[in-house]
Amino acid sequence: MTATFSPFVVWHDVECGGYRADLSLWHELAASERGPILDVGAGTGRVALELARAGHDVTALDREAELLDALAARAGALRIATVVADACRLALDRRFGLVIVPMQTVQLLPDRPAFLAAARRHLFGGGLLALAITAELEDFGDLDDQLPAPDVTTLADWRFTSQPTAMRAVPGATRIERVRRAYAPDGGVTEEDDVIELAGLTCEELEAEGAGAGFEPEPARSIPPTEDHVGSKVVLLRA
Repeated sequence: MTATFSPFVVWHDVECGGYRADLSLWHELAASERGPILDVGAGTGRVALELARAGHDVTALDREAELLDALAARAGALRIATVVADACRLALDRRFGLVIVPMQTVQLLPDRPAFLAAARRHLFGGGLLALAITAELEDFGDLDDQLPAPDVTTLADWRFTSQPTAMRAVPGATRIERVRRAYAPDGGVTEEDDVIELAGLTCEELEAEGAGAGFEPEPARSIPPTEDHVGSKVVLLRA
């Protein structure tokens, strides 16, 4: 990687920035709920910028300051508040009508009960918490005949690819392994491995956890799969 680019920003954009299958649902929920919106795990603004352009009052939260710096630069004249914070320890001085947690972010949180309690405190009465999860993931390994297509982005004559190489069931979670490659304009290539683990979680389990935090579950919504991405469920919890 070169000092010209932030690795946080580049790889977030490569692996998350092109996903659009969920945007219509976030727009629908934002239009139907009253009050400002909190986007948890906002990253470089894939969802937050969409909602702000539609006229919504959006606060973007992420634990990585570099991602939010990129979001702010992309926002231009749009008014989006950014907050660098741990989602499991939210302590903001405002409440929201809608809290959204896109792209399985809730399955990455180390203390889900603490997050649910914090989200409940930050919602107006009657507000909505919406959490995207993926419960059904098929295992594959790097020796399989056909791996998923890599995510690809070009930037200033650099080419970045992120190739999923394995998805493996581990106790209580699914382990996703990737190889990230950066192709420099002079032909040089750098490579690194990346691993994340998504906590195993069903809609029913998350709804039960939400009820324990004082929420009233509503019927979950679906985000259909695409050629490049698995489908998701969006659990809805009413404060």
